[in-house]
Formats: sequence, C-alpha cells, structure tokens
Amino acid sequence: MTSERTHRKDILRFGKMIHERGFIAATDGNLSVRLGRNRILTTPTAMCKGMMQSSDLVVCDLDGNRISGRRNVSSEIAMHLLIYRLRPDVNAVVHAHPPTATGYAAAGLPLSQPLLSEVIICLGNIPLAEYATPGTLELSQALEPLVPGNDAILMSNHGVVTYGEDLHVAYMRMETVEHFARIALVTHLLGQQKLLTDQDVEKLQSVRAKYVTALNHGHNNGGRERSSRQRPPAKTY
Repeated sequence: MTSERTHRKDILRFGKMIHERGFIAATDGNLSVRLGRNRILTTPTAMCKGMMQSSDLVVCDLDGNRISGRRNVSSEIAMHLLIYRLRPDVNAVVHAHPPTATGYAAAGLPLSQPLLSEVIICLGNIPLAEYATPGTLELSQALEPLVPGNDAILMSNHGVVTYGEDLHVAYMRMETVEHFARIALVTHLLGQQKLLTDQDVEKLQSVRAKYVTALNHGHNNGGRERSSRQRPPAKTY
C-alpha cells in the first residue's frame, strides 16, 4: 500500500499542477486521497493549492471531522465524502474550475456530445449536475445520482469534479475534461459538429470496457488496496 507520506507528496504535486495550469485561481479547488477505510487526507480550506506544504494538509474521518492537522477542513469535503461512499473503487478526488469546462457548466451545457473517441474511451459521458450552493448538503444531493455511473461531472455555475483509482488518474481525468471542452468550443465557433454515430459509440464502449479492465489490473498489480466490489459501468451517450 502507498504510504501517507507519498500521498502527501502527490497532493502537493497535483495541487501545484492544477494551479499552474490555470484550472484554479486564488484558494479555489480541493484534492483528497483515501488513506484507509475511515480516513481521508485532504487539502485545507482558504489556501492556494499551489503553495501548500505537507504540514498544511488535513486528515479527517468519513463524517468530515478533523483527526489531525493544524488547518481546517474544506467546507466542500462533503462532496468528496459522498464520492468515497458511493464509489468504493475510488481512492482520490480532484475538484477544480478549469475555465472552458466551467464555462460549459455556467452555460448549463453538459459535455455529452460524442465528438472524440478518446474521451468516450477514457471517460464515457460527462454529465451536468444541477446547481446547488457549494459546501452544502444540496450539492451532495445534486451529485448523488450522477456519481455511480460517471468519472467526471460538471457542476452548474461551479466547476468540475473528477475521481479515480488514485490521484494521478483523477488529475488526468480533469485534464481530459478541460481538453475536450476546448475542442467542443472550437466546433461551436466553427458552427459545425460532426458527431460519431451510434454504431461508432457502441464500438468505442466495447473498447472502454477493456480499457477500464486493463487500468484496474495495472493498479492491482501495483499492490494498491481495492474493494471487492466492481466499478459500476459508466453511463453512455
């Protein structure tokens, strides 16, 4: 199993990356990692994610109560905890505000167009959750029906949340969402979208099933702890 020290280094690394890439500004965003059955390592509230030190990180329980750390837990921890409860296969969560994807969320538009084969294989669908005030129970309620069958979700007038087997996977999914949003925006500006056919999507879904199996197999061989429950199938277009 990966040590807590390594998890702390990963959070600092990817926190800096999402800040440098402009996926967050000021004290926006948050990242977390599942340390064990009842402990979550997370970024603190009100701090730039590109300027953190290991001692700034906080350990909390599955109710969001701080176990250790000198800073306070983010008010948005409930969103992370919801995902961990609903997805035992998930061990890391990234929440950010990548500009183009968040623009789609602010416009009330999901990224559900079957435009890119790579996105269908790596992510499947990217739905849009209804607006709810950040850091409230209502946000968790808006996300709850979408979490089991998706690996990335747009949140109306808010941002994006992605999650996966580890922090690297969760971060890469955030990159994929923003990259796809930029391409989708270009197609809108050009005034034309050439969508994949239902038959094309069906073939890609078969490839996606193999991709997910290979990804999980690679992680399992890496010695990481996994739930005996299988990952739920991703929703399709």
